[in-house]
Amino acid sequence: MTTLFVSDLHLCARRPETVELFLHLLAGPARDAGALYILGDLFDYWAGDDDLGDPFNRRIADALTALATPKFFLPGNRDFLIGAQFGVASRLTLIADETVLDLAGQPTLLLHGDTLCTDDLDYQAARKVLRSAEWRRDLLALPLAERKRKIEGLREQSETAKGGKSHEIMDANADAVAEAFRERDVTRMIHGHTHRQARHEHLVDGRSCERWVLGDWGAQGNALAVDSSGCRWLTIERG
Repeated sequence: MTTLFVSDLHLCARRPETVELFLHLLAGPARDAGALYILGDLFDYWAGDDDLGDPFNRRIADALTALATPKFFLPGNRDFLIGAQFGVASRLTLIADETVLDLAGQPTLLLHGDTLCTDDLDYQAARKVLRSAEWRRDLLALPLAERKRKIEGLREQSETAKGGKSHEIMDANADAVAEAFRERDVTRMIHGHTHRQARHEHLVDGRSCERWVLGDWGAQGNALAVDSSGCRWLTIERG
């Protein structure tokens, strides 16, 4: 059976065309797959599972629920506050960043990809704070409306900061990639985050390794299909 991987959809009410592409994926290719893995940033941002009452969020959760194919979610930098309640509401399984999955006999490292961007020192410092248990606890203790305002402010700061950075700084660091292959003892990696859809070849300790980078979604979507014959790209377009 084919396993599908997607990332960086950044779903929100302001981008209805991307929502329709995602619904097309769920109603079409994902129904015929053995499993669907979402490797982070499904939403443009997630303020907490108590926001499931929002009509937009409920629509996405209901669409996921309707898909019988086994579904898995790995947190991204925009929606790492997704928790068990969303998993239950969407009938999907939450998995940890840097999970190793056996795909047709080949161990494969799955991750969102932001931990590989080690040249972006400011981002990594902010990530350490935002992913801390203390920060999450304090944020989730705020009323939902205030929480959303705070997250919107952080997003605006992030977008402004990115405008002053080169693409190279925000891309995966070669040494970090090699270390991830080495530490997990795998020769294949799948991730998103950088929005640079591509297949890369790496030579790590004499071993040939491949890294598949999922693209972001806009006017069209993309997915990586993996089965016993290997990996191939799928383009998701509105019918």
